[in-house]
Amino acid sequence: MGRMLLVVLCLSLLPGQVEAQQARVPQSLAEVQLSFVPLVKEAAPAVVNIYARRVVAERNSPFMGDPFFQGLFRNFGTIRPRVQNSLGSGVILSEDGIVVSNYHVVAEATDIRVVLNDRREFDARVLLSDEESDLAVLRLENADKMPFLRLRDSDSVEVGELTLAIGNPFGVGQTVSSGIVSGLARSGTATGSARGYFIQTDAPINPGNSGGALIDTQGRLIGINTSILTRSGGSNGIGFAIPANLVARFVDQARTGSDTFERPWAGMSGQPVDADIAASLGLERPGGMVISQLHPLSPFADAGFAAGDVILAVDGEPVNTPAEMLFRLFVTGIGATATIERVRNGQKREITVKMIAAPHTPPRATRSLDQRSALPGLRISTINPAVIGEYGLPLGVKGAVVDEPGQYGARVGLRTGDVILEINETQVSTSEDVERVLHQRASMVSMTVQRGTERFVTRFRL
Repeated sequence: MGRMLLVVLCLSLLPGQVEAQQARVPQSLAEVQLSFVPLVKEAAPAVVNIYARRVVAERNSPFMGDPFFQGLFRNFGTIRPRVQNSLGSGVILSEDGIVVSNYHVVAEATDIRVVLNDRREFDARVLLSDEESDLAVLRLENADKMPFLRLRDSDSVEVGELTLAIGNPFGVGQTVSSGIVSGLARSGTATGSARGYFIQTDAPINPGNSGGALIDTQGRLIGINTSILTRSGGSNGIGFAIPANLVARFVDQARTGSDTFERPWAGMSGQPVDADIAASLGLERPGGMVISQLHPLSPFADAGFAAGDVILAVDGEPVNTPAEMLFRLFVTGIGATATIERVRNGQKREITVKMIAAPHTPPRATRSLDQRSALPGLRISTINPAVIGEYGLPLGVKGAVVDEPGQYGARVGLRTGDVILEINETQVSTSEDVERVLHQRASMVSMTVQRGTERFVTRFRL
C-alpha cells in the first residue's frame, strides 16, 4: 500500500515538472534529452512534403489481373496514359532552395510540388538524380531565404547517438519520431532502390518518410531516410539513411551543372575477408576486402595493386565490404586522391590512388544496323569501362552490348544489356565486328550471347 502511494505521489509531480521544462530552453545535453521541443522547432521548417505527378503508359487489357492470360497476352489491348501520384519528403539544404530527396519519390515526374511546414508551396525541378544511390537534388522555383539544415560529417556519427526522423509518413502530415543510431556501415540489407552504404536507426520510419531528415541533437543532418526492413510494410524499428557525406557530394555536383551523378571508378571486384580467407592470407584477424579481379585500366592497377591484395582502409576509414570501399571513393570524388591502406604478403603499406571516372576506352562506337543486316534495327556498342558501369556487366567481359534489340532482335530473344560474344563461330570484340558479320546475311545465323553471368546460343534462319 505504501509503495502504491509513493507511485501516485511521484506521478502527481510529473505535470509540474514537464511544465517547468517547457518554460525555458534546455541548457545542456542532458536537458535536451528530456525535451526535443526546441530542436524540432528549429529543424522542422527545413523538412518539406513533396508531391510528384507522372504520366505512365498503361495497357488496357481484359486479361489484366489474370495470373495466366496476363503474361500470355501481355501486348494485347490499347495503351492509354494514366496519371500516377507519389508522396514523399525532402530536406532543404540551402537558403536559395536546394532540396534533397529520394530518387524514387520524384523519378520521371512531370510536375513536382513542394509544400513547406508553414504551408507555403513552390514548384520544383530536378537538377540531378541517381537511381542507384536513390538520391535526387531539386531546386525550388522563385525561392529565397529558405530555412535549411546544416550537414554534419557523417563519419563522426557513433552508434548510440540520439536521432530524430522527420517526414510525412502515410501522408498524415509532418511527423517527428525519435530513436538512436543502431548501426553504421550497413550494406545490402535495405529494401528499396538504394544500394550501398547506410546509417541504421530505430527511429520509426514509415512509407512517406522517404527523403526525410535524420538529424542529431544539434539539429544537423546526418542522413536522408531512404528505406526500412519490414515484413508488414510498416516500421519494425530498422530503418536506413543515406549518410550526409554522400549527400554533400550530390549537392556539389548539382551546383556545377551535372544532371547525373559521376562516381569514381574502382575497376575492381572483391569480397570481405572472413576467417578462412584471413587464415589463407596469413592475417591476424578477419577484416578488410580482398581484391579478386582488377580491370587493366583500373586506377588501382595503375597504382600497383593486384588480385589477392587486401584493402583495410580508405583515407583512414576502415572498409570491410566492397560497398563500404565504393562509398569511401564516392565521398572522395573524381579528381581527388585517396590514401589506401594495403596488405600484401603480410606487409602493410599506404598507397595514393587518383580517383577517375570510368574511361571510354576503347570508344563506344554505337552502331544501328540497317536493312542490309540480318537484324535491322539492332543498336549495339563496343564494351568499355563506362559501358560496363552503365549496364552492370561483369568486369572482364568483352564484346558488343545490345543497346536496343529492335523488332527483329527481340524476336530472336535479344534484350537490352545482352552481350554478343560470337556470331557464326566468329568472335566479335566491337560493334563494327557485329555489323560486318551480320551484313554477310548467311542463311543460318548462330549467336553466342551472355546475359548476366549466363551464356546461351540463339539460332535463326533468314
